[in-house]
Amino acid sequence: MVKDRDSKLSDEKLAALRQHHALHRRPDKVTDEVFVSGNAFFDARDLVQVKYEMLRRVHKEKQSVTQAAAAFGFSRPAFYQADANFKKEGLSGLLPEPPGPRRAHKLRDQVMGFIEQALTHDASLPAGTLARMVRERFGVPVHPRSIERALARRGKNAQKRAP
Repeated sequence: MVKDRDSKLSDEKLAALRQHHALHRRPDKVTDEVFVSGNAFFDARDLVQVKYEMLRRVHKEKQSVTQAAAAFGFSRPAFYQADANFKKEGLSGLLPEPPGPRRAHKLRDQVMGFIEQALTHDASLPAGTLARMVRERFGVPVHPRSIERALARRGKNAQKRAP
């Protein structure tokens, strides 16, 4: 019964780590003694816990950066990045950045100007037609939903600026 409960908790934790992109991609590279000792509290799959322990080893136990990074499955540059993120943002800084583009990089000001100009001539143009027009004019494939989101953002920004 206890083993079944532990297995279910482990599966739930694994799913949560995946969902938050906090699953360590190389848990087998973690060779630090507390993670390989069998203590259930220390989970080499938990990226935030592994990074935190790596930082703690260096800052509190005065282990060298090279030793700590190797024992926790990271490079020295990865240690310094985690350290800077932790100092700036705390524990949340140890979470990896979400995957995907950071901004609407295809819909630059020039492209958005073209879309807005097209909409001033015909406000009923659907996003699919606008996407086709952008691809023909600029050679940039854009999903219609991206255009809808960009227009919504522009509308919100205009509302914020209005008195």
